[in-house]
Amino acid sequence: MHPVRKRRLILVSLLIVGVSIAVGLMLMALGENLNVFYTPTQVHAGEVPSGHTFRVGGIVEEGSVVHDPDSLAVTFIVTDTANTTTIKYDGILPDLFREGQGILAEGKLDENGIFIATRVLAKHDEKYMPPEVDDALKAAQDIGAYKRNQ
Repeated sequence: MHPVRKRRLILVSLLIVGVSIAVGLMLMALGENLNVFYTPTQVHAGEVPSGHTFRVGGIVEEGSVVHDPDSLAVTFIVTDTANTTTIKYDGILPDLFREGQGILAEGKLDENGIFIATRVLAKHDEKYMPPEVDDALKAAQDIGAYKRNQ
């Protein structure tokens, strides 16, 4: 092989390897930062990958909010009308957070199946519901209606 062609082949090969590594690193970083939404029914069914950050949303059950008197920690239950998920959060809750309202929490499941939230978002008025939560509630109500008719 001619020396000029050999250098071009090595240069093109190194360029392809470098671009492949860069694309691989970008895809890996995007995959780690992806926050997928799950409903309490999906969490209850075990569809959530363990150790990954995800979002869960629904309606805060009436009478389920328990504040720790010595810290900012709070525990509450979120439902999609079919199943529930217990959420623990250590921080300041949004001003609009209250029982009977729609929320969206971001975090991970612990080994006991309790969702440890790092961020809690509350809907901002009576008409707004995050689209994921609204769709999940409608689907859960459809499943509940189907089970009642069986």
